[in-house]
Amino acid sequence: MASTSTPLTLPVLPLDDEVVLPGMVVPLDLSDNDVRAAVEAAQAAARAEPGKPRVLLVPRIDGTYAATGVLGTVEQVGRLSDGDPGALIRGHSRVRVGAGTTGPGAALWIHGTLIDETLPDPLPGSVTELVKEYKALATSWLRKRGAWQVVDRVQQIDDVPALADNAGYSPFLSIAQKVELLETSDPVVRLRLATEQLREHLAEQDVAESIAKDVQEGVDKQQREFLLRRQLDAVRKELRELGGESDGDEPDDYRARVEAAELPENVREAAFKEVEKLERSSDQNPEGSWIRTWLDTVLELPWNERTEDAYDILGAKAVLDAEHAGLEDVKERIIEYLAVRKRRSDRGLGVVGGRRGGAVLALVGPPGVGKTSLGESVARAMGREFVRVALGGVRDEAEIRGHRRTYVGALPGRIVRAVKEAGSMNPVVLLDEIDKVGSDFRGDPAAALLEVLDPAQNHTFRDHYLEVELDLSDVVFLATANVLEAIPEALLDRMELVRLDGYTEDEKVVIARDHLLPRQLERAGLEPGEVTLDESALRRLAGEYTREAGVRNLERAVARLLRKVAAQHELGERALPFTVTDGELRALIGRPHHVPESAQDPAERRTAVPGVATGLAVTGAGGDVLYVEASLADPETGASGLTLTGQLGDVMKESAQIALSFLRSHGAELELPVGDLKDRGVHIHFPAGAVPKDGPSAGITMTAALASLLSGRLVRTDVAMTGEVSLTGRVLPIGGVKQKLLAAHRAGITTVVIPKRNEADLDDVPAEVLEKLEVHPVTDVRQVLEIALSPAEVPVPAAA
Repeated sequence: MASTSTPLTLPVLPLDDEVVLPGMVVPLDLSDNDVRAAVEAAQAAARAEPGKPRVLLVPRIDGTYAATGVLGTVEQVGRLSDGDPGALIRGHSRVRVGAGTTGPGAALWIHGTLIDETLPDPLPGSVTELVKEYKALATSWLRKRGAWQVVDRVQQIDDVPALADNAGYSPFLSIAQKVELLETSDPVVRLRLATEQLREHLAEQDVAESIAKDVQEGVDKQQREFLLRRQLDAVRKELRELGGESDGDEPDDYRARVEAAELPENVREAAFKEVEKLERSSDQNPEGSWIRTWLDTVLELPWNERTEDAYDILGAKAVLDAEHAGLEDVKERIIEYLAVRKRRSDRGLGVVGGRRGGAVLALVGPPGVGKTSLGESVARAMGREFVRVALGGVRDEAEIRGHRRTYVGALPGRIVRAVKEAGSMNPVVLLDEIDKVGSDFRGDPAAALLEVLDPAQNHTFRDHYLEVELDLSDVVFLATANVLEAIPEALLDRMELVRLDGYTEDEKVVIARDHLLPRQLERAGLEPGEVTLDESALRRLAGEYTREAGVRNLERAVARLLRKVAAQHELGERALPFTVTDGELRALIGRPHHVPESAQDPAERRTAVPGVATGLAVTGAGGDVLYVEASLADPETGASGLTLTGQLGDVMKESAQIALSFLRSHGAELELPVGDLKDRGVHIHFPAGAVPKDGPSAGITMTAALASLLSGRLVRTDVAMTGEVSLTGRVLPIGGVKQKLLAAHRAGITTVVIPKRNEADLDDVPAEVLEKLEVHPVTDVRQVLEIALSPAEVPVPAAA
């Protein structure tokens, strides 16, 4: 441990922003007043005492003196290298600064105590290792600077305090670090501190050298690559001027590919601009890969490829009829389109005003009626390529218009990809499930489709990725949807609407016999003649085992039936060939799921009690039968008012209020006990409560149910009705008449009540359906009640 002794009185020589450690020899400028005053005071004191003049070197940082100084002797006074007067001073020992005092001269004199830095002999092993480490670090640093003479001097120092104070010569130490070394009196601690400071500096130096080396290597590589690319460009230029060909080693010779491609003029200019950017960019530039991907996409698009339309109108009609039964509206529209195209082509009117004669049709109908498969048939009939674009669940606008090229992984939109996949500029593009398109923070894809599906705009369609005009005017777009209301109004306005309302039972039998059965026989591994379905079996499958607007479940039922027969044959239980009749269906695939109300026992029918009426509705799955149930609360419960259940919308709730108000105001003339409506609560329920229901078309059905409840007269089982009711009892028109009548026919209803103003809609209903239905167009609710309510043979109390 260090001990302190030997008091001293010395003049102070302040060092501004400088630190002198013991063992250091420093020249000081005597032109500084403080330095000159201290040296002169030391010389005056030395005259009275033997020895060299002595001063106290104390660091002065921002006007504040350090607590420890260094005893220094003035070795020589003379001239510095620049000619100014100076003094050479050598540091000897640390001195702890004490109180001030007086002395000769103008200098500040203080009392100090000399710090004795003795160490035990021999030195501990840890101190010896520390000495070796410091010398190794100092030698490494000095060798990097080329100071070989200083290396030998450092290696010769064995005194621990002197070795630690030797760090004062290090130029990389800050003033604060040197002051810390000065004020550390323990030599071992001081040497450890100097070692740590030197180690940190060497680590920083290594990092700086590594960074500088990497930067230099990168600069050299870029310069070399730049020179090589300039030389390569010069060689290519010479080859082009000489008319020679390149050696073919460069796979990305996009300039030659663009020159050879048959591109529109505006596309060619844009492509050459991108090629010039590619030639100027380096391999490390990420923009180079973006440009290559863009050029590949542009060069792969069929800018001038078109398939010749098949103008065989009779042949096209035969293809459509062979592949689809029914759907006469769609077939007529396609034939009209082809006929007009043929006449325009014969007269040389293929392109007018930059636009061609494309078409945009919206096929709206319930699931399973053949909307998607119709697109393939249209393409086959026209002799065009067919591409299907699934839009269900698409929520990103970029899926339609493409991403900007600045995004990582950017791609063109689905429309451009569909044209690229088709390989021609005039394919048939089926936009499947366009009513399932959503919108969120990424934009509205339906809004992006406005330009695609607008015949007045799509000849200059611009994809965000391509940023060049793409002519879509010759594309035939077919959009499919289940629910018309889910399509935005602006988008629907740009398409020609074609409704597919479902198939009649006769059409389903034809489809099952001609299309579904052959396909399922092949999938079941059966030969065409091994299993035959009788027409009665097909009719019962369509009528009682499935009840739908389309034929999807019918095909599943046929497939299940064939699988059962194939399994029985493999088990040895049935021989082939085999004909399935309607009487064998129950044994093969179980009981029917949809038995018509007319076929049930009278006591088990829903309308077997007063207060239940049969209505007709349109859902996403087509037309359907809707039952309405009404009841009156017991007078003793005290309940009053109207209760509605069955997950009803606001419009349907208002229809119930209107029906109740009409009966309250006109009950007397209808001979109904309307007094019960004032004193007792009325409850109207629509079964299938999990299914949302809305719309005004159940107005007369609710009126009939309430009138049946009050009069005690049953609603006829074979009667179904649809129509909006007004407060005065007028029956107002509704929509979906064709779908509703098809649903009534499927359900076994024989009498249907519709509004008089919907009578013109009966022209759309197939003739075979109208033959089996007795349709009553009415204008007033009183007519509805006369038709729907059965005569009361025995008076029934209203509370029944």
